[in-house]
Amino acid sequence: MTEPLLAANDVHLSFGATAALAGASVQVRPGEVLALLGASGSGKSTLLHCLAGILRPDRGEVRYRGQRVDDQSDAVRSALRRSDFGFVFQFGSLVPELTALENVALPLQLAGRKRRDAEAVACQWLERLEVGDVAGRLPGEVSGGQGQRVAVARALVAGPRVVFADEPTGALDSLNGELVMELLVGAVREQGASLVLVTHEPRVAAYADREVVLRDGALLAEVRA
Repeated sequence: MTEPLLAANDVHLSFGATAALAGASVQVRPGEVLALLGASGSGKSTLLHCLAGILRPDRGEVRYRGQRVDDQSDAVRSALRRSDFGFVFQFGSLVPELTALENVALPLQLAGRKRRDAEAVACQWLERLEVGDVAGRLPGEVSGGQGQRVAVARALVAGPRVVFADEPTGALDSLNGELVMELLVGAVREQGASLVLVTHEPRVAAYADREVVLRDGALLAEVRA
């Protein structure tokens, strides 16, 4: 059995009196596409945020490459998200004042790459995600499907080991949703990265190697593809 790249063990997290996670445990293996499924309020997005080091659990632990993540400082966890993790959200979350090219180049520039070098790499990723023709446009000037592919390029440009995608097709029609998923999963597999995918749509979960179903903040079932 391959050792997990990322794992949450008996994670509990509450927001006030509301328990979002109640002993959730999950493992993500190297190169695996894992889908977290469940109804609204089941805890799947909260679990993703704990795995990514965005939220710190009240109890339990999160380990990345064998090392504890949840007990690290905010600065250490932020640095990890810049270097090893990539993110795709439902509405893209692109910087509205930056062009598509500048949005994709931004993670590289934050890591210290020179602008010209960063934009050259970003341009390659935009072409790879079939949106090279919108490189000079602002997010408000592109379609939803194009914007989400720009967001995928931004998530992958720095070569992350794990990509987190929270309802990446939730704001798209079925045709654009399928295209985004095909390009996202194809690029992740080509890079040898892992993908943690939150969705409530069976057609999106079908892209995963393994599905984990949550209910009331805990693991309900696990299904292998």
